[in-house]
Amino acid sequence: MKRLTTALAAALLSAGTVLGGSATAEAADCRSGYFCVWTDANFDGLKIEHSGDDHWWEGDMSNYDSSWANHGISGPGVKDHVKVYDGRELLGSVTLCLAPGQEVGHNANANDRGSSHTWSSGC
Repeated sequence: MKRLTTALAAALLSAGTVLGGSATAEAADCRSGYFCVWTDANFDGLKIEHSGDDHWWEGDMSNYDSSWANHGISGPGVKDHVKVYDGRELLGSVTLCLAPGQEVGHNANANDRGSSHTWSSGC
C-alpha cells in the first residue's frame, strides 16, 4: 500500500509540474482582443485593458506605464498594432509600438512615458 501511495504521489507531482509549466506559457494576463498596460515591470501592479483607442489614460496610469501586451486580433484590414504616445490625445512621440501578440515586460526607453494609445495598421 505504501508503494502505491508513493507512486500516486509521484504521479500527481509530475502532473502538477506539467500543469504549472503550461499555465505560465503566456506571461501577460491580458484578454484576447485587448491591449493591456501595467504600472510595474513584468506585468505587475495596476493594469488597464483596452479593446479600442484611448486618447487620455487615467491619472494612475498616465506616465506610470512599465509593461505592455498586445493581444489584439489580426485579420484583413484590421488595425492590430498598438502605438503608445508620450502625450495625451496621441500627441508627442511614439514611445512603443507593439505588433499583434507582442508582450514587453520592460523597456527602459518607454518606461513611465505613455499617456495615450491607438490601434494602427503597422508600426
